[in-house]
Amino acid sequence: MFKTTAAILISACLLLSACGEQETPTAENTAPENETVSSVPSEESKTSNAVEDDLPSSQDSLEQTQEQETTEDKKEQHIEKTYHMNENYYIKPNDENGEKKVVLLTFDDGPKEAEMINGLIDTLDKHNAKAIFFVNGYRVKSHPELLKLIYEREQIIGNHAWDHEDLKKMSASEASKQVTDVQHIVKETIGVEPEFFRPPFGSGNDALKETVKQNGMLYMTWSNGSLDWDKSTQNKPDKVVQNVLDQLNPGSNILMHELPWTVEALDDLLTKLENKGYSFVDPRSIELEAR
Repeated sequence: MFKTTAAILISACLLLSACGEQETPTAENTAPENETVSSVPSEESKTSNAVEDDLPSSQDSLEQTQEQETTEDKKEQHIEKTYHMNENYYIKPNDENGEKKVVLLTFDDGPKEAEMINGLIDTLDKHNAKAIFFVNGYRVKSHPELLKLIYEREQIIGNHAWDHEDLKKMSASEASKQVTDVQHIVKETIGVEPEFFRPPFGSGNDALKETVKQNGMLYMTWSNGSLDWDKSTQNKPDKVVQNVLDQLNPGSNILMHELPWTVEALDDLLTKLENKGYSFVDPRSIELEAR
């Protein structure tokens, strides 16, 4: 019996010793049953997340790239040559069944002022029309940003010689320089050269025409003068409109200028032309050799 009692006492001592060594959980590392323990993000983690939020997403970058490519495509798009100019400077369809009731819109002696340029182009855009802006080199040199404005608003640049002087009275080399200097400064400014040339006062000769051809341009004067430059028409937008309508024929090559009363007259003029069944030929659709 003594042996049995001793064995019981030894077992009880061992059991009490094991219970004394068990670690009691603390409030710091114990969570209620079925509840998740959350951790507080560090300041470094917060900063990293904020920077990532500010970075453009791959979708944003893709959209920006596509927008840039669309703009470039719009400027470099190929326009089919469906019209030509005849020896009298009228614009004619290549196909005898093509649209004949068209006019070519042109503006000389710029670029002068952003307000007038934007006024003209706002109206052209309203009527979905393109025009040639024949520029003088000395004006481009003084205000290259105005040339960029015309180009960026997707209108067409023409060469109107460096100075607004009578090229017919110059030597062949002097007149040639008046042409090529404009080609160079326009190329330097907007990256492309003009494809159309109009001599100041419409005054030229065979030598000048050959220079123009060698520079890859179509030589033209006009077939319909608005007389917006004349004293009889100054500050009279209605007179500008009437002068054009009085000379109107299918294929009219209309001469206008960057002038305040022409800006004011343009919307009325284009509306009346449309009402008469005319549309506006895109200069880029005109062949670069007359026939």
